[in-house]
Amino acid sequence: MTDETAQTLPPVDVAMIDIKQILSMIPHRYPFLLVDRLVDVRKDHSAVGIKNVSVNEPFFQGHFPGHPVMPGVLIVESMAQTAAGLVIATLGPEAGIPIVYFMSIDGAKFRKPVTPGDQLRITVTKEKRRGQIWRFVCTARVDGVVVAEATITAMIMDEVKPV
Repeated sequence: MTDETAQTLPPVDVAMIDIKQILSMIPHRYPFLLVDRLVDVRKDHSAVGIKNVSVNEPFFQGHFPGHPVMPGVLIVESMAQTAAGLVIATLGPEAGIPIVYFMSIDGAKFRKPVTPGDQLRITVTKEKRRGQIWRFVCTARVDGVVVAEATITAMIMDEVKPV
């Protein structure tokens, strides 16, 4: 990031949201929780999700034996979970725990395989918000190299009620 780019970003509101906080913000649980931490949260603007990719991930058993590759759809799901965390952080505790539903995925591109030992750094930036509809530009990187990108649209629904 250049000094010029850094000057155009709003200040960081929350330096880190850990896994315990994420579990209180979104309903996903193992094995479908695909973000370990959020960093550099700029409410109503952007956040970076961290996913540490381990050889122990259950999807590696079948994708692919002897050549483990993280499925692209799960990278997109990591993007969506990061975006959901940004939404919840932006709305604040007074919003309760709304659920964030996918509406669309546009322009998804997968540039490089993600394999065990990689750390995904997923940057989500709010492109626009109209009422309960939010649109995000998402980029996933490993060691600074873009591995995937997509634009996702989500709808925010009322607070999740336990079943």
